[in-house]
Amino acid sequence: MLLLVEAFYAGSHRQLITTLMDGLRLDETNCRLVTMSGRKWHWRARTSALHLAQHIPRETYSVLFTSSVTPLAELCGLRPDLAAVRKVLYFHENQLVYPVRKAADTDFQYGYNQITACLVADEVVFNSLYNMESFLNNIDHFMKTQPDYRPRGLAEQIRVKCRVLYFPLCVPETVLAPREEGSETGQDREGDGDRDRSQDRESGGDQDQESTEDRDGDQESAEDQNHSSESERPLHILWPHRWEHDKNPSLFFDTLSRLHEEGVPFRLSVLGERCREVPDVFERARTQLEDRIEHWGYLPSREDYWRVLGAADVVVSTADHEFFGVAVLEAVWCGCLPLCVDRLVYPEWFERRLLFRTPAQLLKRLRQLCRRPGTARTERRQLRPDLERFGWPALRERYRELLGLPPERDGEENREGYGHRECGGGSDSGGNMGGDRDSEKDVDREPGEGAGGNRDGCECDGNQELGR
Repeated sequence: MLLLVEAFYAGSHRQLITTLMDGLRLDETNCRLVTMSGRKWHWRARTSALHLAQHIPRETYSVLFTSSVTPLAELCGLRPDLAAVRKVLYFHENQLVYPVRKAADTDFQYGYNQITACLVADEVVFNSLYNMESFLNNIDHFMKTQPDYRPRGLAEQIRVKCRVLYFPLCVPETVLAPREEGSETGQDREGDGDRDRSQDRESGGDQDQESTEDRDGDQESAEDQNHSSESERPLHILWPHRWEHDKNPSLFFDTLSRLHEEGVPFRLSVLGERCREVPDVFERARTQLEDRIEHWGYLPSREDYWRVLGAADVVVSTADHEFFGVAVLEAVWCGCLPLCVDRLVYPEWFERRLLFRTPAQLLKRLRQLCRRPGTARTERRQLRPDLERFGWPALRERYRELLGLPPERDGEENREGYGHRECGGGSDSGGNMGGDRDSEKDVDREPGEGAGGNRDGCECDGNQELGR
């Protein structure tokens, strides 16, 4: 019997559990799921162990799987029967490198709980190499906050338990098909033309040669028109992130403001979670860039979200805090060209030419793309990032092994519900908003509290469905 425990059942935490349940065919016959709602993050991180200890059924379990929000060491102390169970701890994010505005804002308890959870876990899993290394390499520095009796060798003790296992992305097949068709190479088109002409010769001989040439001419004319249209249509820039300071919206909007003042043409879509305490830069940008905006804020459906991602040309991240980047990866999967900071997790995903180091480099690169949108669209179609490694089909067996499940039987993966469709056509960890998504609409954060813990954060609008 598996035991899945999630103290903050929202956003990527919820989506991962849902993917495991659906994708691995887990149900009441082989799994127990114990969750707490995606509300009051800092209270979940501090006090959830007592509630979970009281509500986890007393059964014999083979594996306990939980996220790093759960105070796992405390839970095992309250429930000694769980101490003997193989415990797997999954890190969506870590608290040791969260960018706070003031050092005094750091709450030592969040990072301390994650360290002690690693010490009692049997296996520690991170969604990216950056997440893992930034955590392990900062343990000693973090523990120096403790005034005396500082423990030693914690990083070495934990590292032997660690590995990277990507968060599974779930992009609907209806989104993938247009992207693949749009990335067709000139050689493919020429090959198709050769096959058509061969069939014409077999069926009509010389009699059909003239009509074939006419069709070829019409096709070339249509391609010229399409190329001209692509060159003239303004570049569509996408921002799909949570509306908080750690995503550095000031740099993004300052750059667009410069382009706007220079008269450089572009269109803009700003998606993402809108919180009650929104940085002022968003309202200023909305006013200044009003005539440039295609979409602003929450979209009412996943279909609309995927449609905007598929229509955009460039997705930008200026983040100061990113351990995986679900929204950016989904946008790239939908055909966007990424333009991201050359740090955090992004060098792990993208080649150097798609990254920038300074605000000046971001401005220069966006200016170039905006002035030559046709070239930008050609570049995005030629982009071949290795995104399949993040898809559930590629990760399914690794998660089965992690949870101690037997390998799939031949043909089992072809059953209805497997592949991208089993995730409902999109990740709840991402999608419309840019922060944590809670499909029950019950996310409620205190001012000064965010989805990641040590952050200035926001009190999110409980009337909106949250996204990345």
